[in-house]
Amino acid sequence: MGAMRDIEAYQRAYAASDFEPVQARMRRRMLLDLLARWKPARVLEVGCGNAALFADCPAFERFCVVEPGPVFAEKARAQAGHDPRIRVVEAFMEDAAAQLAGESFDCILLSGLLHEVPDAARLLVAVQPLCSPTTQVHVNVPNARSLHRLLALEMGLIDDLHQLSYNQLRLQQPRTFDITSLSAVATESGFEVLEHGSYFVKPFTHRQMAQLQDNGLLDERMLDGLYGLARHLPDMGSEIFVHLRRAASAREV
Repeated sequence: MGAMRDIEAYQRAYAASDFEPVQARMRRRMLLDLLARWKPARVLEVGCGNAALFADCPAFERFCVVEPGPVFAEKARAQAGHDPRIRVVEAFMEDAAAQLAGESFDCILLSGLLHEVPDAARLLVAVQPLCSPTTQVHVNVPNARSLHRLLALEMGLIDDLHQLSYNQLRLQQPRTFDITSLSAVATESGFEVLEHGSYFVKPFTHRQMAQLQDNGLLDERMLDGLYGLARHLPDMGSEIFVHLRRAASAREV
């Protein structure tokens, strides 16, 4: 995932982010809905952040977490307790791949990650050896064409939809994807795109959303509505996703 990142600074910035806990909750909701639908027995979560998914995941046989942040990794280990089905590897994915050699997973989750690493293609290539022909890989990232970015563009607050925000710079995020560019890096890395979409329509910036929440204008009912709104505005959610399968040509290498 790249030695160039300051993991300790990232952990501090993540913890201090005003609306990120809500965004993370919406992301988790989407991931748990996905796991309930896919029903994978063997799951790999790359980059678990503050709360690994296994605590709320439907029944599984094996759950592996790869997390380079020592604070996040320690939280995952504490959460796992003595459950023999769960393994926590404290490492960047490119390094963890060697420790996991010979294993394969039904589902690999790269959630809120690809836009944060120096080399997105390198990270995708690193998970390829852990994919069987039927492994499904889920990737989600912030959406360059989200409703709040489109609004900012029309207001003249940004000059380009891919312009990095203050929050992205603070979190050491070097790029913003749209569906086209996210799909392109996936196919260039040896995957085929099975499905794509977005979730949780966020009309305003993190700071503005936090202010609305503090003022009592943004309540749980409205958050539920914004989550469901992606069904009507499928390309404008705050984050986009692709579901991938390792391409036949990559499996033959």
